[in-house]
Amino acid sequence: MFDSGIGGLTVLKEVRKLLPHEHVIYLGDTARVPYGNKSPQTITKYALESAIFLLTKGIKILVIACNTSSALALNILKKKLPIPVLGVIDPGAKEAVEHSQNKRVGIIGTKATVKSMAYVKAIRRLDPGVEVLSKACPLFVPIAEEGLEDDKIAYLVAEKYLEEFKGSSIDTLVMGCTHYPILEGVIKTVMGHGVTIVNTGRETAKAVKNALEQKKIINDTGKGGSEYFVTDSPESFREIGSRFLGEDITHVKFLKSLDYKDYLLFP
Repeated sequence: MFDSGIGGLTVLKEVRKLLPHEHVIYLGDTARVPYGNKSPQTITKYALESAIFLLTKGIKILVIACNTSSALALNILKKKLPIPVLGVIDPGAKEAVEHSQNKRVGIIGTKATVKSMAYVKAIRRLDPGVEVLSKACPLFVPIAEEGLEDDKIAYLVAEKYLEEFKGSSIDTLVMGCTHYPILEGVIKTVMGHGVTIVNTGRETAKAVKNALEQKKIINDTGKGGSEYFVTDSPESFREIGSRFLGEDITHVKFLKSLDYKDYLLFP
């Protein structure tokens, strides 16, 4: 599993809940975060480099726990890698389409994800009749990372960002950023009981389980665990990541570089 930084840990948390016997290797490319202001070519290069590193660890499935990379690099990684590759966008879109009764769905995410229209396209592939409203909520990321999700400021920002959704008749809202599950309680409170909140990490975990079962490579016994790699600031990753996971991350391995060229050898 890889992400541009730390948000993908919310996906890892859901995967571990659903697949407690699996060993998960997480790579956070913290030296090059954020990906959202990079070109599609650069993001694809970074994603390939992360994938190659994880392949050297003998992984059996790859999860792109990053909305930006899922939007821009998923198809290329699927073509180049010899193992199943899953992103976070399609599972979230599928759940939104299945839950929406009035075919009006809201999407919240970073500016880059909203601009890419990745969720809009994924939802319309499943059901062209669904109306999608999108809103960038950039301040949710620093609020989550600073541990302010229970602070008054989180509610004020959420009220401001989500105001336009409240009169739009949406019945489903997709959290299209891996940081946002940290604010799920706030978002639910602001939106009220009539709106289903889709946690893409939770839905991605279900998709991972299904893929492993279909390939008959799922571990049903034994003790699972997690291994963490970052490209910068292991201390910061441990501190924030422990809050995201709700448990201590005791050891993080530092990678000096992800400058892999082996991906050029893939067909």
